Amino acid sequence: MAEAIIFNLQHADLLMDNDSAGTPFSHAGNPALFEDVFKTHFKGLHAYAGSIVKDEAAAEEIVQNVFYKLWERKSQIQIEQSVTGYLYRAVYNDSLNYIRHNKVKAVYQDHAARNTTEGAAADPATLRELQQKIDTTINGLPEQCRTIFQMSRFEDLKYRTIADKLGISVKTVENQMGKALRILRTKLGDYLPALLLIFINIKK
Repeated sequence: MAEAIIFNLQHADLLMDNDSAGTPFSHAGNPALFEDVFKTHFKGLHAYAGSIVKDEAAAEEIVQNVFYKLWERKSQIQIEQSVTGYLYRAVYNDSLNYIRHNKVKAVYQDHAARNTTEGAAADPATLRELQQKIDTTINGLPEQCRTIFQMSRFEDLKYRTIADKLGISVKTVENQMGKALRILRTKLGDYLPALLLIFINIKK
């Protein structure tokens, strides 16, 4: 799965570079143009999301949500490169968010089940709060630090593979992972018992 994700992201970069039209998204304020963009890219984006999340229904929802958010914010968004590259990157990011949320949910539910009386359900409000805090903290990491952490934890890549993909040393990957974990432990200390199940077993 990890190789497919990296390959497809590189493919998205090529699409972005080769899309000479580079249509500013503000042009898609025209419903007919927006529909054309949707029809042109939906199938490819759906396949791309599916290769990441391994769930056809979830992939469809991710792509639909990307288009929905773009339409809702069309007056605020100005895409400097191509619409194609922008869409693939948006789907890539939302796919990783989907994987992250599912991992957090599974870990939290398991943690709650082990620490509550029999039959008691995990608190949805607490789960939402945990997901929001994790999202905010990860998104607040320095760019390289965030990229390396997500490649390790949500794409399940080994340090050597990450280093090769990013053109950096394994030592840099190790240092950035250490930095990410220190920040996460500091920011999310109240949730550390549950989060340890996400942070451990990092592939080196």
